[in-house]
Amino acid sequence: MDLQERIARRRSARQGRRVVVDRDQLSPAVHRPEPVGRGPVLEQLLDALEPIFEGELPPPVAVVGPSGSGTSAVVTALFDALNDQFGGSSRAIVTTTRGGSTDPATWFVTVDGRRVESAFAFYRAVLSGISSERVPESGVGTDDLRERLCDGLARPDRHAIVAIDHHDEPETLGLERVRELLAPVADSTATVAVGHREPDDHSGPAVTVPAYRDHELVDVVTDRASTGLAAGALDHDAVRDLAAWADGNAHDALAALFGAAVLASEDDAERIEPRHLETARADVPDDGVHVGRPLALSETRQQVLLALVEIESTDRPIREVATAIADRSSLTDGTVKRFLYELADRGVIERLPLSTADAGSGRRPSTVEPRFPTIAFRSLSTTTSTSDSE
Repeated sequence: MDLQERIARRRSARQGRRVVVDRDQLSPAVHRPEPVGRGPVLEQLLDALEPIFEGELPPPVAVVGPSGSGTSAVVTALFDALNDQFGGSSRAIVTTTRGGSTDPATWFVTVDGRRVESAFAFYRAVLSGISSERVPESGVGTDDLRERLCDGLARPDRHAIVAIDHHDEPETLGLERVRELLAPVADSTATVAVGHREPDDHSGPAVTVPAYRDHELVDVVTDRASTGLAAGALDHDAVRDLAAWADGNAHDALAALFGAAVLASEDDAERIEPRHLETARADVPDDGVHVGRPLALSETRQQVLLALVEIESTDRPIREVATAIADRSSLTDGTVKRFLYELADRGVIERLPLSTADAGSGRRPSTVEPRFPTIAFRSLSTTTSTSDSE
C-alpha cells in the first residue's frame, strides 16, 4: 500500500473517530498480496514450478498445511505475481473464431473448490482466469465452454497452471474430478492441489506450509492492524496475547481481531478494549472451520445459519431449532431441519447430544451449534438474514 494512502486512511479515521479504517484489511477471508513471513515457502513453491521458466509444464504439485497456515494466501499471491510476469498483455486468449496476441503465454488460475461444484462453473472459472473477455454465466452449455478452453490452449506455447484450493474439504471439487475435466487439455495444463493433505495418488513435489510461530503471527496481526485499524486502536501487548492464544492459526487470530473490531465499532468505542477481544476469542470455536466455508454456501443456507446465530439454540433439540428458524423465514420446518442435518454432515455446524432426564433406550435428542466464527460470518455475509428481511 502507498505510504500516502496509509497516512490518508489514518487521518480520515481519526477525524471520524472510527476504530476500523479498512475492514477488508482485517478480514480473515481476504488474502494480502504479499503474505507476511512466508518467503521460504514461496521459494519452495517456485522451485516446484521451476519448469515454467523454460516454457515447460511442471509436474503435479501439492501445497499442504494445517488450518490457518496460509496455504491459500501463498498460492494466490504467487499466482497473481506469476500472471504479471507470464500472462501480461497476452491475457486475451486466441481462439479459432477471433484473433488475439501471438505471444507465448502461461496462465496461473486459482479455482476455489468451495465455490465451484459443477463442470460448467469449473470451465467458467478457468476461462475467466486466462481471458480478459467476459465469460458468459448463462446462455451457453458446458460443451461450449470446454471447446473455448480447448481453443484457447490449442497452441503448443500456451499453458495453464490450475490450482485447486480446498480440494480435500467435504463437498468440494476434488482433484480427481478436476483431472477428468482437464483431460481434453491435459497436454497444456498442470495442477496444484492446495489443502490440508496431499491427494492420495500424488507423486510430484509437495510444499509444506508450517503453522505460524508466535512471533510470525504477531507480525501477521500487526500488519493487518496497521492498515485496518486507526492508530492506537490496539495495544501491542494485546497483539502478542492474541497471537499466543491462536497457537499458530492465522485464521483464528484474524477472525478474533475482526470480531473485536466489529464489537468495538458497534459500541462506538475509540479503541479495542480487552472485553471486545475476550468476547471475540470466545466466538472462535476450538478446532473450528474457516469462515470462508459458510460464506461459500448458497444464499438460502446462509440465511439459515444467520438465523441460527440469532436464536438461542444451546438447550433446544434440532426440531425446535428448525421451527424457530422457519418462523423467521418462508422455509418449512422440514426444509430447515434437512438443511441443518446437511450442514452438520459438512462440518459447518456440529450436532451435540442434549442431556435428558429420561434414561430410556430411545434416541437421545441433539442440538446444533456453529463451528465457525459467528461475528465475522454475520458481518461478512452479503445475505440478508431472515429476520432483517421481514
